[in-house]
Amino acid sequence: MSSAEDPPVDSAGRPSVRVAVVMRREAVPGAMSRWQPWRWVLDDVLLDEGQFGTAPRRLLQTDREERWLHPGFTVELFRDDAEGYVLNASAPAPCWFVLWRMEEEPQLAEAPVARPVAVSLSYHDAGRWLDAQETVEQVSAPADVVEWMRAFAQAHYTPEPKRRQRPQSFLPLTDRFGNPASVSTGEKRKGAGRDHG
Repeated sequence: MSSAEDPPVDSAGRPSVRVAVVMRREAVPGAMSRWQPWRWVLDDVLLDEGQFGTAPRRLLQTDREERWLHPGFTVELFRDDAEGYVLNASAPAPCWFVLWRMEEEPQLAEAPVARPVAVSLSYHDAGRWLDAQETVEQVSAPADVVEWMRAFAQAHYTPEPKRRQRPQSFLPLTDRFGNPASVSTGEKRKGAGRDHG
């Protein structure tokens, strides 16, 4: 990978890097295997400099495990998402975020395979995908990728200035339903038609 000072760029002029995603099918251990004998998980994200070709392929198949390589994903850095990269770079373990889905019908093998859809370095992308009920997993990013992301984020992230909070005494009064409320300083009126004698 190029250095942070001279990052690769895509056709739109944005800093970008190509990656391949490895998905793993593994046997579910213990009692849970009664309901689901297998599960798919994200195994790794690898830098892809063209060495993996363009088509998904099976890397490994045993009684207990299967691995598939999915090459050709582009991870771009966007200036307006610099905060998402700052959040990732400042995390204890900065990572790749991968959105993946199961095939509805088998296309690559005899049974449906988990297929990556998108890869990102932004916390905000991961949050949006999760909000949309997608399957999102993460795996650690290598140090040079983290440094590249961090340099980009530092160059483009401008924290929003803190707005001065209005004193509570200036806030409008509302009842528990959010309707405007009024305060009376006069004497309370007695209920009509009731004897308070």
